[in-house]
Amino acid sequence: MHRPDIHLENPRILDIAPPEPKSIEETGLRISLLSDIATKFLYYRGTGSGVEIAAEMRLSWTGVIEHVIDFLAGEKLVDLRGGKGYGRATVDFVLTEKGREFAREALGRSTYIGPAPVPIDQYNSLITSQTAENPVVGREDLEVALSHLIIDEDIIDKLGPAVNSSRSLFLYGPPGNGKTSLAEAISAMLGGETYIPHCLEIDSQIIKVFDSLSHSPIPTEHFSMPGPGGKRRGLDMDQRWQLCHRPAVIVGGELTLETLDLVYSTSARFYEAPFQIKANGGMLLIDDFGRQKVHPTDLLNRWIVPLEKRVDYLTLHTGKKFEIPFDQLVVFSTNLDPKELVDEAFLRRIKYKIEVGNPNEAQYRQIFKRLCDASGIPYVDQAVTYLFERFYKPRGVSLRACHPRDIVGLIKDTARYRQAPPALSRELIDQACKVFFVDL
Repeated sequence: MHRPDIHLENPRILDIAPPEPKSIEETGLRISLLSDIATKFLYYRGTGSGVEIAAEMRLSWTGVIEHVIDFLAGEKLVDLRGGKGYGRATVDFVLTEKGREFAREALGRSTYIGPAPVPIDQYNSLITSQTAENPVVGREDLEVALSHLIIDEDIIDKLGPAVNSSRSLFLYGPPGNGKTSLAEAISAMLGGETYIPHCLEIDSQIIKVFDSLSHSPIPTEHFSMPGPGGKRRGLDMDQRWQLCHRPAVIVGGELTLETLDLVYSTSARFYEAPFQIKANGGMLLIDDFGRQKVHPTDLLNRWIVPLEKRVDYLTLHTGKKFEIPFDQLVVFSTNLDPKELVDEAFLRRIKYKIEVGNPNEAQYRQIFKRLCDASGIPYVDQAVTYLFERFYKPRGVSLRACHPRDIVGLIKDTARYRQAPPALSRELIDQACKVFFVDL
């Protein structure tokens, strides 16, 4: 299906690649919108060939951009400026004075320049198709993804169905026991790939979706598909989309009701997609749930319809509402008591609830040994016993999965200060724990 050194976890995703539009009609966009983007590009660039305009807009010259240029030339908005090759595709174009005025008016409507948007109906259709292509996560996949963590077997068995459901998951329990690490591991175990549009269009409004912080692109120029007569052909894909690894979007205290709707820039005059749209096809982790500035009940009420109906409703600044798929695993992670955050009705809508509790002594020792091995410190089991007897039990301190990492780090810092090799000696443990534990 593709070049062997580029590995796809789900090669079937290529079967539903959005085809390259061969005409303006197939783009689903008005020629006026395409003209706006092309003239804004030339306005700032000065000159540009047909091939360069097509590359900027991620649309083919033949059948699409050539007709946009024909329209602009017919309206006397562009002129020829010569070229470096043969054919109109390599000719340089420049805006006329009338074209510059047209571009300024277009910039007044929106400053967006870049890949042409994907119409909302095309987006909805492809996102729905992708859902059926999501790979199934098995027990072996889970064990590999969670191999770096020390967790109970029953948690693994609860996670499997939750991940495959791609619905909703509530992780709760005391702080420092790896809920965030567990959620990140869930993201890794999801695997597979998804198509992300650079931006969307609805009612001539542009919504930017692709985000380099949330999306990890996969180059597609070396992929191929079976062609007529058994020959291979290049992947005939709409370049307005980007093939990406399934996204994992993590939000915490910065989450507000406003960031769950379209974010409109009055200066740029286009939209930024909310977190849940960027997470479509992957996972949205709401970390430290309950610590946001907005009341948890208000946030939860905002999620009721998407979690039940698998669709969300967004609003343009014009007041128009539209429907968009809600296709992701939503993970709520909290250190707070669920009873203080949510009512029974909402918990019923969250399909999977998993408590991530404190490690027992055996698990604590396993974690400590792993961290010692990774740090080059000889592990001494008796030293951990001393730690329990000297610091945990007298203070009534609960074991936390994060404690070994922190204590080992302090031991290394103390050893470095003393210019001695790090070791699980009583002296170094005492020095580390005296600054680590606080009597409350």
